[in-house]
Amino acid sequence: MEDNKPQDQTIDLEEIIRQYDTESQYRTLSGWQNVLIVAVACAMSLFHLYTAGFGLLLAMKQRAVHLAFVLFLTFLLYPATKKSPGNKIPWYDFVLACTAAYTTLYIVIHFNQLITRAGLPTTMDILVGFLGIALLLEATRRVSNPVLPILAIISLVYCFYGRYFPSLFAHRGFNIPRIINHMYLGTEGVFGVPISVSATFVFMFILFGSILQETGMGKFIIDLALAVAGRSTGGPAKVAVLSSAIMGTISGSSVANVCTTGTFTIPLMKSIGYKPHFAGAVEAVSSTGGQIMPPVMGAAAFIMAEFLGVPYIKVALAAVVPALLYYAAVMVQVHLEATRLGLLGLPKERLPQLWNLLKTKGHLLIPLFAIIYFLVSGYTPMKAAYYGILTTIAVSFISKETRLTLPKLINGLVNGAKGSLGVACACGTVGIIVGMATLTGLGLRIASLIITISGGSLIVTLLLTMATCILLGAGLPTTANFIVTSTIAAPALLQLGVAPMAAYMFVLYFGIAADLSPPVALAAYAGAGIAGANPMKTGITAVKLALAGFIVPFIYVMNPMLVLVDATPLLFIEAITTAMIGVFLLGMSTIGYFKVSLSFWLRAVVFCGAIGLLKPGIYSDAFGLAVLIFTYFYQKRLAKRQ
Repeated sequence: MEDNKPQDQTIDLEEIIRQYDTESQYRTLSGWQNVLIVAVACAMSLFHLYTAGFGLLLAMKQRAVHLAFVLFLTFLLYPATKKSPGNKIPWYDFVLACTAAYTTLYIVIHFNQLITRAGLPTTMDILVGFLGIALLLEATRRVSNPVLPILAIISLVYCFYGRYFPSLFAHRGFNIPRIINHMYLGTEGVFGVPISVSATFVFMFILFGSILQETGMGKFIIDLALAVAGRSTGGPAKVAVLSSAIMGTISGSSVANVCTTGTFTIPLMKSIGYKPHFAGAVEAVSSTGGQIMPPVMGAAAFIMAEFLGVPYIKVALAAVVPALLYYAAVMVQVHLEATRLGLLGLPKERLPQLWNLLKTKGHLLIPLFAIIYFLVSGYTPMKAAYYGILTTIAVSFISKETRLTLPKLINGLVNGAKGSLGVACACGTVGIIVGMATLTGLGLRIASLIITISGGSLIVTLLLTMATCILLGAGLPTTANFIVTSTIAAPALLQLGVAPMAAYMFVLYFGIAADLSPPVALAAYAGAGIAGANPMKTGITAVKLALAGFIVPFIYVMNPMLVLVDATPLLFIEAITTAMIGVFLLGMSTIGYFKVSLSFWLRAVVFCGAIGLLKPGIYSDAFGLAVLIFTYFYQKRLAKRQ
């Protein structure tokens, strides 16, 4: 299938990744400096593998060692500014890296003393805590962008100057030793739940995906999607949807997903007649959906499980139906658009044979099934990922083409460590924001304010929460966005009686919507770069394509059975069936086509019918089904006339 990949796309890919995926903008090193990075990154991955297999350190020590590796590598790999050297590490970054590592290892070295004098920090404790927070914020700025560090700084200022704020947000204020002690020397701030999840579950799943990629999993996913959907109407677009959905099970980044699958799917879409901006938008929407696809879910699923106090597998299972509805909505629109334009699939001779593909590389699916088996069997996510990695290494030797040689294995360990840096820095920094909320009680005050503004209306509260999530998502990575919104925005939904699982899933969905929504639509812009299309036009098209999928969160707030809350088999099947039909009508309304083009009034009727089917209730379902039947026969009659 290599012939399907234009050479000029490969040349531009590195630039596209670096432009839109900030976590990939690290230095390209050589010589002893590269050897140092490889050695430290391998040591980091092996440390996490060892602790996952043979037992974690004490919670605070595990988190401190994890963050020490992260900060050390971040300062060595990421330049301070665009003018800083990109091919060598300057002396001052070595100093910052060593200092940052010391500030976290200080907790390990002096652990017993810190426990003994809990709440009574010494001057040295305060100094180390101040340096640790400052260096963490700088590392986060380098690996991500300034938005999250700025929010953390505002949080710290608010903790100190709380008495000067308006009465609704005012508190008595806290002195610097108290703030640093809360934020850095305990488990309420930097070393709280977010970094705990990063140091255990998240790292192991990132490492699992990285090692699996070294077996050739990425190309196998593309070929598998081509074999399954390549010949159907508008085949390449469906290949993009299918391959991105599968890739999303092991990838935690929208932009990385676009660049992995989009280099194959976007040229294929253009080759059969899709316009460049539509091809880029399809890939962006499909890849962004990967962040709501279990088991990784942009690393947010693990944090959601901790916040809810439920087993991770419960969150992963609850996410299955919403993810399927999202992808069903995208697939319907892709199909209708292809039908409207008369676009055919790819010829048989250009496609791999499914059976031959499964015979030669089908064993690469075994680790994914193994992960699911271990999770369902009651293993912790960390243990499941650990055994998944061992399974990947074992099954890779089934075929010479997929075999994990020592260089490939080392590359997987290194890329796994590198891939964790952005998430870990974000988790550490967002811990400061969470710590601020617990110290000052701001979260509950904002929830009360949202409810007051909305007048207690659930729909208005949902819309305000949606706007908050998209706004915050414009500058925050998925994990950080979810933690902030679940701390600040989700309590308003909980106060109005929304099921916790539905509330947290709601804020997750709209947090990732920012990857598609201009002006900061990074996934859409990456797709536009590969497609050679106008970025803004691609972003707007992506929003239109995702519109049907993003109505779904409102539905499972209204009908929490879709996220397995109080679900009974019969009612659950009924809810899924009506939701799928509703999603079909939504796609029809968005594209404006079924058998023939839909008039404006019919699109409005179809949209109302879709909402009727998505909203639980006998009368609303009956109305939606009536609209479907009427539209089918009406369109069929028009098609015959034309």
